[in-house]
Amino acid sequence: MPARVAILGIYHETNTFVEDMLLLKDFHCAKGEEIRKMFADAHHEIGGVYEVFDKEDIEIVEIFFADATPGGKISAETYHILLNELLLGLKRNLPLNGCILIGHGAAVSESIDDIDGHWFHCVRELLGNDIPLIATLDPHANVSAQMVSATNALIAYKTNPHIDQRDTGKRAAHLMVNTLKGLISPVQFLLELPLSISIEQQCTYLEPCKGLYALAQRINDQYGTVCINIFLGFPYADVAEMGSSLVVVTDSNLDHAKDIAYQIKSEMCRHPDAYSGYKITAMEAIAMTAHAIRPVLFLDMGDNIGGGSPGNSTILLRLLSTYKKYRFFICIYDPEVVKEAAKYSRGSVFTITINEFKNKEDNYTCEVKMIRTGDGKFKEDKPVHGGKIQFDMGHIAIVETAGTSIILFTSLRTPPFSLKQLTQFDIQPHDFDIIVAKGVNAPLATYSKVCPSVVQVDTPGVTQADATRFAYKKRKKPMFPFESIEECYAAVI
Repeated sequence: MPARVAILGIYHETNTFVEDMLLLKDFHCAKGEEIRKMFADAHHEIGGVYEVFDKEDIEIVEIFFADATPGGKISAETYHILLNELLLGLKRNLPLNGCILIGHGAAVSESIDDIDGHWFHCVRELLGNDIPLIATLDPHANVSAQMVSATNALIAYKTNPHIDQRDTGKRAAHLMVNTLKGLISPVQFLLELPLSISIEQQCTYLEPCKGLYALAQRINDQYGTVCINIFLGFPYADVAEMGSSLVVVTDSNLDHAKDIAYQIKSEMCRHPDAYSGYKITAMEAIAMTAHAIRPVLFLDMGDNIGGGSPGNSTILLRLLSTYKKYRFFICIYDPEVVKEAAKYSRGSVFTITINEFKNKEDNYTCEVKMIRTGDGKFKEDKPVHGGKIQFDMGHIAIVETAGTSIILFTSLRTPPFSLKQLTQFDIQPHDFDIIVAKGVNAPLATYSKVCPSVVQVDTPGVTQADATRFAYKKRKKPMFPFESIEECYAAVI
């Protein structure tokens, strides 16, 4: 009989500095065959699992998968409902020979700081210690001891922007197959680092992470480990596990995994300041544009939707509109503006107020000309950050400012992961001097192909690049850059 292996997951990147809670309506949930329809052909870890298992003697049991756009804490009631749905689905499908767990590693609810560790542990309790559990995680995971103890192996994406998610799913599936065949017995070791890598330094094809991942690959090739996971960490979560870490997985040899983890840590701690980055202000970014090859990509780091920000900051819009020298494109999340714009026909000139602040007097008002309204759905056929192929911005409105710049308003928060967000609606990147994307590294997977110049702009907000400006209550200490290098070294000697 074929082995029965389940696919299940609760996936969210939680920014605890965002005030608004996530509710059940914010999650996309799928059960049974719905999961295959959504992900089998996607550039996503679930798609990679299908690709491998469909060629093996494996009976795939689709249980439950829920995910949501990064945002604030998940309400306690919502998490309770999601967890119950997941566990009930598991119970209905017993017995099982293994489980692939699809987690993020930075999910937080109002009652539980370590959601991933919690639901991993619940699955382990239900199935017992003899059933292999292999979990995929985002490298932005704040990894906990509970995540490690509940699973046989964690496997992280190796790229940021995340364009290897399908490959990650294939690696997890191959490991499950070999584990079930008795060819391998994975064990893993977690090493937390006294370091939080600054968000703008986390691109894996640029230094310092490029060299770090190359080092891990050389060590992996030399010693033949199952995998070496570098978890960059998610700084926008005030939890005890916040920070960078390493998880090394080997075949039956825990001491070997431990030795490798400490070897990589030693290399990283030689130059911890390399992971801090240089913060560029908005005014500096505009000054840099004068000598840059255009279009220039402005990454609005303080309003990074992929990190949980609302996507409605007007800081760069106001500055560029005042400066009036460059034609720009910017996308803003504002359902109220979209609703108001629908009242006007193409070519109409009208006034809008962007609903950024609760105090209406602080909101930005400008005159615009209507270009079009419509449905904001589009499809991406190439691998982009996030791995999905279907996108939905809700209803949209595209308007032109007095300076002939373009604003795309959406009624659903949509991270700038795909260039189709523009081109599908007849917006051509080469028509602009500056393109503003509300992200940090994720947009580079697609926007860097049309923007020869890139500036990461240190704007304020709940995803601001300088994490030392946040008021943490739960993070571990000491940790660089919050504490000095000397203090961090003294604590680990």
